Amino acid sequence: MGREDIRLALPSKGILQAGALEFLENCGLRVFRPNPRQYEASIPNLEGMTVLFQRPGDIVVGVREGTVDFGITGSDVVAEKGFGSNNILILHDQLGFGPCTLNFAVPEALPIRTMADLAQWAGKLGAAGQTLRVATKFPKLTAEMLDRHQVKPYTLISPEGTLEIAPAIGFADLIADLVSSGTTLRDNHLRPLEDGLILSSEACLIANKGTLRERADVLNTARTLLEFIEAYLRAQQSFQITANMRGPSPEAIAKRMFEQTNLGGLQGPTVAPVVAHNSQKSDSSWFAVNIIVPKAKVFEAVNELRQIGGSGVIVTPCAYIFEEVPARYQAMLAAIEKPEDD
Repeated sequence: MGREDIRLALPSKGILQAGALEFLENCGLRVFRPNPRQYEASIPNLEGMTVLFQRPGDIVVGVREGTVDFGITGSDVVAEKGFGSNNILILHDQLGFGPCTLNFAVPEALPIRTMADLAQWAGKLGAAGQTLRVATKFPKLTAEMLDRHQVKPYTLISPEGTLEIAPAIGFADLIADLVSSGTTLRDNHLRPLEDGLILSSEACLIANKGTLRERADVLNTARTLLEFIEAYLRAQQSFQITANMRGPSPEAIAKRMFEQTNLGGLQGPTVAPVVAHNSQKSDSSWFAVNIIVPKAKVFEAVNELRQIGGSGVIVTPCAYIFEEVPARYQAMLAAIEKPEDD
């Protein structure tokens, strides 16, 4: 009550924590944490921001309850822990790190390969007075998937420790767990069901919707976060290409470029005169062209430039590409302005 600071919660350990710290630093938002054992830190480039380190599930609860304003955690945890709440707003759902999937997996020795097979197995167990036992730490998402495929009867079990061992020790018949590489499943002789994907997940940025509405400083911070995140992510997929080219005018050179497939740039190429060191000897027919191209199209763009007379071609990675107004910021404004009962 009456809190005036701005809080961002990050995962307290593991791959998600390492990914979040690296990601924010790459975005120009380095987290300053002088003591790695402390659970508070700051972001020098965001004045007034307090960084807290919490468990992924606690981050969702904190944002939901308004004890923290922003959080970076897995979208799997948001889907599980954020249900039934209009307070959580996903500002960015594709931060590009922490990828995993939530899958059903059964012992390799069992002839169960699909959800239909699982439904038949559960039915046979039910007819014998037994129930299918599923070990999971995602009861909401798991139950939704089982109900959707009419797998019944079933019982959800929430063990404290590692799930993969549950079928081997007879604690459960199968598991619903997060999978990254699949190595842990194979090491424990488990096999994912062919159509047993419950959810695909990666790190996401969430915020408390009510706080965004009520506090202008939090809303401004949300824009700053999205500005840097979007500019960084957009730049990762782009390269800047610069070349010299002869032509009678910038318009004539631009026309040549527009006739190619990959030389349109973001809003169009930049074409400027090349001024020699000795202006009296300057050749006015030389121009410098500059374009931004998708990473996957760099070599095609370079070849097209050379084919239309480009020389001295330089390719440079982009650090940030800022838009006039980030699309996700506009989407955030629309979401917080929307009435709750819509």
